[in-house]
This record gives sequence, C-alpha cells and structure tokens, in this order.
Amino acid sequence: MKLATLKQGGRDGTLVVVSRDLSRAVKVHAFSPTLQAALDDWAAAAPMLEAVYARLNDGVLEEAFAFDPAACAAPLPRAYQWADGSAYVNHVELVRKARGAEMPTSFWTDPLMYQGGSDSLIGARAPVLAASEEWGIDFEGEVAVITGDVPMGVSPVQAAGHVALLMLVNDVSLRNLIPNELAKGFGFFQSKPATAFSPVAVTPDELGDAWDGRKVSRPLTVHLNGALFGEPDAGTDMTFDFPQLIAHAARTRFLAAGSIVGSGTVSNVDRSRGSACIAERRMLEQIAAGKPATPFLRFGDRVRMEMFDAAGRSIFGAIDQVVQQYHPPR
Repeated sequence: MKLATLKQGGRDGTLVVVSRDLSRAVKVHAFSPTLQAALDDWAAAAPMLEAVYARLNDGVLEEAFAFDPAACAAPLPRAYQWADGSAYVNHVELVRKARGAEMPTSFWTDPLMYQGGSDSLIGARAPVLAASEEWGIDFEGEVAVITGDVPMGVSPVQAAGHVALLMLVNDVSLRNLIPNELAKGFGFFQSKPATAFSPVAVTPDELGDAWDGRKVSRPLTVHLNGALFGEPDAGTDMTFDFPQLIAHAARTRFLAAGSIVGSGTVSNVDRSRGSACIAERRMLEQIAAGKPATPFLRFGDRVRMEMFDAAGRSIFGAIDQVVQQYHPPR
C-alpha cells in the first residue's frame, strides 16, 4: 500500500491512503489519524489500511479525492529517529577524496552513520532553503526505510523483519560547511539542513521483485533543471543493505517505531549511470580534468528525484524542489 501525510491537522499532519497510480487518496482518521499513530500499533493498523487501499484501488470509495503531492508534508513530518547511513562506499570514497581525506579500510566492513535532524522533515515540494550559495548547496538522492519497534542487538537477519515502509530522500548537504565542522571531531550539524522525503511511503510488497528484503533494485532518476543528472541503480554497489544498517543502528539502543534509516547517496561504480549528488560529479571531473566544472546549486535551481517500476510508473511520486534564498529574522 501507499501512504502519505497531508499538511493539515497539526504538526504531524493527517494520514491518507493513496491509490497505486497516485491519482486518488482517502483519509483514515477514524482509526489512524497520523502515520506515527499507525506505526505505533502497526500489527493492528496495517490490515485495516490495506483493506482501505484495496477498496480505493477498486474505485469504490465515494469519499476519495484527487491526490496532490504539493499538499503533502513528509510522510513523517517529524520522526523519533533519522539515522542516515552511507551504504554506497564508492560514494564515500569519492566525496572524501574531494575534501582531501583518506578513506580507512574499515569503511568497507563497518558502515558510517550519522544522526540527522528529525524534528522538522519536509515534504517533496518544499523549497531547499539556504542563506548563501557560498555554503555549497548540494542534493543527495537516497532510499530510506521506516521501521517498526526494533529491539537492541538484533542481527541483520532479524532486522529484515522490522522494515515497515520505504521512501525516497533528498538529504541536502552544505558541502562548504562540512570540512570545518567535521574537523571538530563531532559530526555533521549545520552542514545538514532539513531533509525532504517523497510524497508517499510504500510497503515493501509494492516494489514487487525490485525488493528482495534487503535492497531496492531500481534506478533512482535525478534531474537538475530539467536535464538528466544521473540514474544510478539503488540495488547495485550497495555495500551495506538495509537490514545491516538497521542492525548497526540498533547495536546499543532500541529503535522506536517510526525510526527512519537512510541508505546514503545512491552511487554506482559504472560512471555511465551518472550521479545522485553534485559532489560526486565534481570529484569525477577533478580526477578526469584536474578541476571540477559543475557548480553547486544556485538559487532558482530545480531538483527532481523519482523512481519508476519496470512498467514506467512512479512508485513513490517525485521529490521536486526549487532552491530558494532564506532571509533570517531581523
């Protein structure tokens, strides 16, 4: 099934079930007013939501209305946990080269992960806000899972059973703020502004054969200002799969239902697939020509990310954002 959150009804929005073709939606506030409420009692809520989904797809719900991605917040407008991994080590290696940092060999055996800001996650049509272009504004196309309750110390095999939903991510980075911030030895903070998510989150069965319980094997299509920037396959070159990432996050703590675990920027060794972030393309240009040619994002630029099934149908809807200058309060 496919679920979305409308920007109405409070900070956590209003949960709706969305048709498979993303054309229609219906509210389910009688038993699940928000997505978090559904996840808190997923065993009971999921079958009821699935029943509504079936009827919606059959066209028998008179209360259904036209689905508008622009009316959506992030599926979880605020989450108890946003833990972003870096599962594509090819990407890690290139980006670290870009800032002159060597990559330890342990990165191939122990995943990187940081704790992102989960208090204000934004919708797929929200602008990318930054006060200055000098910050080096970049997009990062990812896939993420939403978990149920995860016990501490689960194995990857056990963690696979805790994936409730999947969605797409634009994990915006401010590249020129990262080096000084990481030099302090305490991780990302100012260099990671609000993260955007696809209009809908989907249950794993919606992916069919593209989901093997560990990875999503479909291209992530990224456009910048209408031009194709890359379409790397999310199932290729993923060094650490989602069960491994969940197990890593839960090694020393319990994860609450509604925790989001990201894949990190999708990246393929095959350069013909393009990239899902600017920093990676700049590093490839640096290697090939001695200097990068592609600028970071500027105000007015538009970024679009989408994933399609084998028949060319959008799975999650599109993340479609314009970069805008932010003017702080005076």
